[in-house]
Amino acid sequence: MKNMHYIGFDIHKKVISFCEKQMDGTIVDQGVIKATRQNLNNWVGERKVPWIGAMEATLFTGWIYDHLLPYAEELKVAHPEMLKAITAAKKKNDAADAEKIADLLRCNLLPECYMAPEEHRNLRRILRYRNLLVREASKMKTKTATLLMEVGAEYNKRRLHGNRYFQELLSTLDHVPESVLNLLQMSRSSMEFFDKMQKTLVSALRNDPQISHRLELLMSIRGVGEVTALTWVLEIGDVNRFGRISQAAKLAPHWNPQLAEVHEQELRKGNRNRATLAVARKLVAYLMAVDKNQKRFVPKEVLEKAA
Repeated sequence: MKNMHYIGFDIHKKVISFCEKQMDGTIVDQGVIKATRQNLNNWVGERKVPWIGAMEATLFTGWIYDHLLPYAEELKVAHPEMLKAITAAKKKNDAADAEKIADLLRCNLLPECYMAPEEHRNLRRILRYRNLLVREASKMKTKTATLLMEVGAEYNKRRLHGNRYFQELLSTLDHVPESVLNLLQMSRSSMEFFDKMQKTLVSALRNDPQISHRLELLMSIRGVGEVTALTWVLEIGDVNRFGRISQAAKLAPHWNPQLAEVHEQELRKGNRNRATLAVARKLVAYLMAVDKNQKRFVPKEVLEKAA
């Protein structure tokens, strides 16, 4: 490793500061690169020695990481919060940050985080955009109810967002300004648009050949729908990078007798939050087992009958 160089990158929207060091800490080169693919190509062409690089995870890291990866012996991404805790100092600038990252890299102290493959990140971006659409649709639902309350209109809260009821309601509203009726229609149209788009994205993700089989296996667990399965696959990434279970997920024990049993056992102890957490841990265990073993989930009652 004596001939290996260690390069720290401090990434911003328009520029990238870098610091290149030898194993003993000697600075070989440092400077600023414009954040464009052509400038990165020119910079890579100037490297004369094999190098290992590291950069902080930011909004702009993905494409830079993907572009540099083929040229590096190894390329790592640092966890931003952990990096901040390690390198906290009063004196802070881009050049100093790049040098600190280079030092952590060469001393094997970099707080590395998982970087999913590019294809996986592209799918995850779609899922997160879908979640944005769901939030926007929810805002339109809230706005619809708010508009009706502002003008004192009576409505059935449970049925409000059903299309037939909504149209009937509009036709019977009295003493409501025309402007409010127009806004109600706009809110409804926006909600339907966002809802349609999110369903289109979910359908496309579910049928993507990269993850469709994995999703099918996870959805064999009762209580795990397509959105939960997609979230697990695209946010967790490679499940084999995890050892023991260390986190929980929101669950739906109503659909799974085994989870319902866990929930009831904890409820009898008098703590609803602990009951939810216990179910969450159990469901994560199911998800982890199915995902790692690549086998469909077999309910407890089926196993008991087989025995």
